[in-house]
Amino acid sequence: MAFALFPFVLSVANASSVSTPAPERPADADRVQILVVGDSLSAEYGIRRNTGWVELMRKQLAMETGKPLKIINASISGDTTSGGLSRIKPLLDKHHPEIVIIELGANDALRGLSLDLTRNNLKKMIELAQASGAKAVLAGMQIPPNYGPVYSKAFKDLYPEVASATGAALIPFFLAGLETNRDMFIEDGIHPAEVAQPIIMKNVLEVVSPLIQN
Repeated sequence: MAFALFPFVLSVANASSVSTPAPERPADADRVQILVVGDSLSAEYGIRRNTGWVELMRKQLAMETGKPLKIINASISGDTTSGGLSRIKPLLDKHHPEIVIIELGANDALRGLSLDLTRNNLKKMIELAQASGAKAVLAGMQIPPNYGPVYSKAFKDLYPEVASATGAALIPFFLAGLETNRDMFIEDGIHPAEVAQPIIMKNVLEVVSPLIQN
């Protein structure tokens, strides 16, 4: 289960001189514009299919651009940054996205994983996305203060730190706007409900919309 918040709302060169040409990228008509690599916060956990923020974003961007956009939602409930790092290269090789949204890290905190591990995994994911020619977007996360003020602040701060170090675009707080409203969550008090999905989409589009190539 992924971690959200209530009450506050997270070639090797050989001896020969022959070089191998870089693989050709697909034509624009066949290219995936956006790849989302996340956890249950992006995988429609606990809500009806096609009501999550990714699908809402697809519809909104299609309306804004006047054409359908190809968006791949490769989010998996319970995923960590280590899981995301292990999955992202094959996804990039298969889909050749223009933009990669990385929404991971909350489950790392739930499992008490090291902040350095989370930081390094996110950085490597962003660097792989950028090396593929994609623009990377990192979704900022936060954790409740009961984890301790030092850990909570360090976790919150690692997202802008990684974004600054890599040049990735940053969504300051993925769940901004859901902080104090229990009605924004399903029964578990952890995962955003359908009513919260447009708010999450707005948080994402404030950063992603300027990156879309018409």
